[in-house]
Amino acid sequence: MSFTSSDIKELRNKSGAGMMDCKKALNESNGNIEKAIEWLRKKGINTAQKKSSRSASDGLITIDTKNAEAVVIEVNAETDFVARNENFQNFCSALSQTCLVNKSKDVNELLNSNFLDSDKSVQELLTDLVSKLGENIVIRRVKYVNEPGLFFQKYMHNSINAKSGKIGVLLVYSAKQNSEDVSQLSKNICMHVAATDPKSKNIDDLDKSLVEKEKVIYSEQLKNSNKPDEILKKIIDGKIQKYYEEVCLMEQTFVMDNKTKIKDYITSFNKEFNLDFNIVDYYIFKLGQE
Repeated sequence: MSFTSSDIKELRNKSGAGMMDCKKALNESNGNIEKAIEWLRKKGINTAQKKSSRSASDGLITIDTKNAEAVVIEVNAETDFVARNENFQNFCSALSQTCLVNKSKDVNELLNSNFLDSDKSVQELLTDLVSKLGENIVIRRVKYVNEPGLFFQKYMHNSINAKSGKIGVLLVYSAKQNSEDVSQLSKNICMHVAATDPKSKNIDDLDKSLVEKEKVIYSEQLKNSNKPDEILKKIIDGKIQKYYEEVCLMEQTFVMDNKTKIKDYITSFNKEFNLDFNIVDYYIFKLGQE
């Protein structure tokens, strides 16, 4: 399969590898960029895993909550200039409220629902906004959450206003009382999630295919080490444990103190304040990330 200069550029942006290495990787993987990234990692050439975000249009992530409901929305625009426009920001804010009112589960449901306090649909208001601002605007993704009896905390990174920014984190948690201390802890954990972008809450929740992919990569990296199989297995097991500590929220080191795992920090907090704080779930939207 052939590949283009655009493919080489995309692979370089995602991997940090040199042009010749990218060409060879694409050649070895029949032009498939994701397989080329794996090939580079196996050879120890690239830094793909450290680059989690992908190039995308600009826009805003908006989070809104109401009682037991919450919504996280990504709306894309072409430039940061429009993202900072008051009309665009007001649209995102009203759109999040519209989603809560209509309990829209996905983008299609939201587009076909009535816009907040209007006899027009969301699609019609979106078309009007595109015409007014002169840029293509797309409602890219929606996450509606309904969790009776639980609490929400949100955090906006690179915020434009109280509801919107470039990275949004929604934390769902339980506690026998939502005290000021609990609220602060949940806010700190939201900030931690924004900084580390975990792939799962616990080890058991982690996609098994990701673990298997890591094992294959580590095996490839060590295949010429001439070490006994039992030693190789121990090394790989150690690397997988380290991988868990990098990508599983409860296994990560809390960025606030850089020494305590999240799970241990929560245990210590509950013991100190005689509480039962527990993370139920979390959602992180990064602008442009898939």
